[in-house]
Amino acid sequence: MYGTIFNLNVKSGHKEKLIEVMKNQARNPEGMIAWFLMNPDDDEDLIGVAVFENKDAHLANATNPDQHEYFVAIMEHLNSEPTWTDGEYVAGQIVT
Repeated sequence: MYGTIFNLNVKSGHKEKLIEVMKNQARNPEGMIAWFLMNPDDDEDLIGVAVFENKDAHLANATNPDQHEYFVAIMEHLNSEPTWTDGEYVAGQIVT
């Protein structure tokens, strides 16, 4: 699996609006396994995680014009572009 962890520096007063934008997006990119958005207890910013089947699926999403439109909508609520950490997930577990 491959993906990205991203930090979102949210504009003051925009956190709930941004969460709604992200929750209501209807895209299901090919090869995406999951995504998560964390609201840290002691931080005004948000942290996201996206998980794809492989690097090719991640890169295909990153260059998709629909993803760009979604990114522009997200940027309306941010002070700066997200910071991204891309890489291969090498261990993990889903517990149900």
